[in-house]
Amino acid sequence: MHIMEAVKKLEASKITTIILLAVLGTLLLTISAKIKIPFYPVPMTMQTFIVLLLGVLLGKKIGLITVSLYLFEGMFGLPVFAGTPEKGIGLIYFTGPTMGYLIGFLIAVYFSGSFEYNKGLINTFLKLLFSVSFIYILGLIWLGILIGWEKPIFKLGVQPFLLAEIFKVLLLTFLTSILLKFKKLIKIT
Repeated sequence: MHIMEAVKKLEASKITTIILLAVLGTLLLTISAKIKIPFYPVPMTMQTFIVLLLGVLLGKKIGLITVSLYLFEGMFGLPVFAGTPEKGIGLIYFTGPTMGYLIGFLIAVYFSGSFEYNKGLINTFLKLLFSVSFIYILGLIWLGILIGWEKPIFKLGVQPFLLAEIFKVLLLTFLTSILLKFKKLIKIT
């Protein structure tokens, strides 16, 4: 009987840890959406950086749970997205021009949480770049559906963000080895 009780306590502790990490992760995503950093040609938020960071740090499963929780918070009306509450909240905002990018967060966190990052900086950079590309691919697809394929969707939905995105991916590339040490230290995933 004592072994079963210990197993139940361990499982409850693991679930509590996952919930705590997911809530902290959504808080980090919300903060990253609200802070605008001056950058050329448009100000940048750090959302995509945090999405990739969550994948690297938490792994694909807890990363997906975290980003899913964040998206549900926004869909249910919490002002967690960039531009909320000023530009609306809930499903109205979610299904607007940024929906494809937001859904892309799920794929990006999954891939960034799936990769091994022990083969050098170039390898890490390419894996993170691959991961973040899904945010823009889905963003462009949704933008094309929403405003029409004849519109300059690449110029509107990707081009202004390219420099900032490369900067964020480079920054995370250099931070990944520190994050992986931290991940081992706290035994996440």
